[in-house]
Amino acid sequence: VRRPLRQWMFRITAFADRLLEDLEDLDWPQSTLRMQQEWIGRSEGADVYFSLTESDDSILVYTTRPDTLFGVTFMVLAPEHPLVVDILDHPPNGVEVETVRAYVDEAKNKSDVDRMVDQKEKTGVFTGIYAVNPASGEKIPVWIADYVLMGYGHGAIMAVPAHDQRDFDFATTFDIPIREVVSPQQNEDAICFSGNGVAINSSSEIVSIDGQKTEEAKQTIIAWLEESSTGSAKVNYRLRDWLFSRQRYWGEPFPVVFDEDGLYYPVGENTLPVVLPNLDDYTPAESDDPQPLLAKAREWLHTTAGEAGVDPALLDQNTPVTRESNTMPGWAGSCWYEIRFCSPNEHTRFVNAKAEKYWMGNGIDLYIGGAEHAVLHLLYARFWHKLLYDLGEVTCKEPFQKLFHQGLLTSFSYQRSNKTLVPSNMVKEQDEKFYEIETGEEVERVIAKMSKSLRNVVNPDDVIAEYGADTLRLYEMYMGPLEASAPWNTRDIVGVHRFLQRVWRLGIDDATGDVHYSLGQEPNAEVERALHATIAKVTDDIPKLAYNTAIASMIEFVNSSTSANALTTGQLDQFLRILSPFAPHIAQEMYSRIGGEGYISTQRWPIFNPSLLVDSVIEMPVQIMGKVRGRITVPADANPKEVEELALNNEHIALLLENVTVRKVIVIQNKIINIVAN
Repeated sequence: VRRPLRQWMFRITAFADRLLEDLEDLDWPQSTLRMQQEWIGRSEGADVYFSLTESDDSILVYTTRPDTLFGVTFMVLAPEHPLVVDILDHPPNGVEVETVRAYVDEAKNKSDVDRMVDQKEKTGVFTGIYAVNPASGEKIPVWIADYVLMGYGHGAIMAVPAHDQRDFDFATTFDIPIREVVSPQQNEDAICFSGNGVAINSSSEIVSIDGQKTEEAKQTIIAWLEESSTGSAKVNYRLRDWLFSRQRYWGEPFPVVFDEDGLYYPVGENTLPVVLPNLDDYTPAESDDPQPLLAKAREWLHTTAGEAGVDPALLDQNTPVTRESNTMPGWAGSCWYEIRFCSPNEHTRFVNAKAEKYWMGNGIDLYIGGAEHAVLHLLYARFWHKLLYDLGEVTCKEPFQKLFHQGLLTSFSYQRSNKTLVPSNMVKEQDEKFYEIETGEEVERVIAKMSKSLRNVVNPDDVIAEYGADTLRLYEMYMGPLEASAPWNTRDIVGVHRFLQRVWRLGIDDATGDVHYSLGQEPNAEVERALHATIAKVTDDIPKLAYNTAIASMIEFVNSSTSANALTTGQLDQFLRILSPFAPHIAQEMYSRIGGEGYISTQRWPIFNPSLLVDSVIEMPVQIMGKVRGRITVPADANPKEVEELALNNEHIALLLENVTVRKVIVIQNKIINIVAN
């Protein structure tokens, strides 16, 4: 049941244009930017007045398609529209007012979501009144229908059934005329055509747009509306003002009181924060006049202006006042927590100005969070930050400069043939197949969210106890791209653990625990080249959050340096520094054992040598008469003549050319060798 309540609203709509325009400056996923743009929903159109035939009143509507004005064959009011109250109080002749009242009451008790479902059968009731189309002078009926919401536009629509699906469905249900006024320019379906086209059937003695394309027709109609004082250009938003009050106990109380005349006053700063009163009973009270739960705390609720700390210049200190009994939602804290992190021990202000400027002077560098926050938390936090910016409390316009949506860590679960899921502890594996223990039925292994009910939750403490924290960290980052969801597979974690064991053996003797005897020798050129390639790769991948490919490059380096058996202490030191962010514990331990001082996390990041990233030798395919017959290794800086000689002198290639005459050798530098022979 819906009832009118006293509520607090934030005027987020006053920031709509800024919230929209400043999205251009953010490094966010395109999908999230698009969701916020659509949620704000800026549209350009016109306000149009339709006068009523039997009174001096008029109905104001907003439309994004003023060019379809000649196609209006009826109007629809939201059940909450003020004119509906007048109709119920003063029903037109011939109208069954109780039928109208019953429909309105039923519609008001539906949720907005239920009312906006496109597939549902359209319902409505005729009001008995008529309006006049300002462009054509035509008399059109006014209906009430639940698919029109009071929260959008002005709570009334001009219905153009030929070019709007919901209006079309309504018109066909109630046998209302349908008039086409926009002709498609291409071979598009003309039924309910909602795109741009050419105006037709759109002419009267006072205005005509026949033959005009949509954009021109819009401007012509808007100009005429303004000239005739029947409407004007209008920018509208899908975004609604933010309901910021709740009727529950748990929440921050509003720091305001009101007097017997209903006038509000802020409490004094010396009384902040307003603390919730103790309540033994949190259950809502049954009442025809529902009150928030805090209204139960009578002693706390009723006080004086002096006790509440109201400024004496505003109100006599002995004046009885009543505290606001609504509470704030959870957004009151979650919209600015990142600012509080700058100075969490500050007691006199919400943030220390110097700390805020130091930590958030340009906003948060990187914010990692789920895409489910796209149009609530992220939008509300941006609004909150802009409000604080306008008040001079923060130094930048936007709180989150770069946004990244992480994937979901999933787990294996098991599914019966009827698609129901079986908890993991009720399944056994046999011959690479899976069976439900209780029934013996074969089940399919599927990927699902981790949940307690499915018994497929992985406890990090168990993994750490068996493999160590570094293995857990490394495996999570190596599972795949950070933005992609991936299933946890305990079998795969063994491979990551073995990699760390190989890292340990690079510098530490397993038998003695001492530094490996081979460290300290002269650097091997190929190992040095591989090390610098790895440093370059990891350095490039970390800012991209491409942790899985960074780890892959480190695995490749460890494999190659293990095969070469020629790693120096200096080379190991540099490798441990780039490994440290991924596996800090083993990196610190090995760093200390090979003579490093202090914490490895505070040491300078290695810088790669670009000249070492160029391969000294390359492999080139050799074609004979257009077919690849072999490959040879040549110096990367060899000239074409040297490459030709190496190819012709190659034992395998020479054998293939024994009984033919070489006519020409074509060398495409660093790519391919083509031998023409007959």
